[in-house]
Amino acid sequence: MSNMLEITLIKSTICSSKKQCAVVRGLGLRKMHQTVSLQDTPEIRGMVRKVSHMLKVK
Repeated sequence: MSNMLEITLIKSTICSSKKQCAVVRGLGLRKMHQTVSLQDTPEIRGMVRKVSHMLKVK
């Protein structure tokens, strides 16, 4: 399971741009403090990097 990322949404998407909202939705996050487990791929890492200020990653 070392190739999995646990991503939690810790900041609201209300004041963010439409692109950032789309990235958060693409990661599968819908609500605050929701956590999803995704595979550690370059695509997912790029999405996380775009909205890193709103996420907590393990």
